[in-house]
Amino acid sequence: MPPLNKFKRFDVRDRLRHGIEPFSEIFQRVSALKPDEGLLVVAPFLPSPLIEKLGGEGFAAKVERGSGSDWLVYFWREPV
Repeated sequence: MPPLNKFKRFDVRDRLRHGIEPFSEIFQRVSALKPDEGLLVVAPFLPSPLIEKLGGEGFAAKVERGSGSDWLVYFWREPV
């Protein structure tokens, strides 16, 4: 896992509240990551399908409970 200061934050809570599906934007962001970078996704629920989908694309994930009902999901590519 890269150092926490190498993670780019992407808060999808507002998009979801407005009915906007953020998967394509999340996928673009993780695909653009450099080997030593990661993406932190802040979501209002545990995005299990997202974690499974990106896991199938070669991304590792770490999940943490945020404040209230929020979830923090860290994504990065494992070194090969």
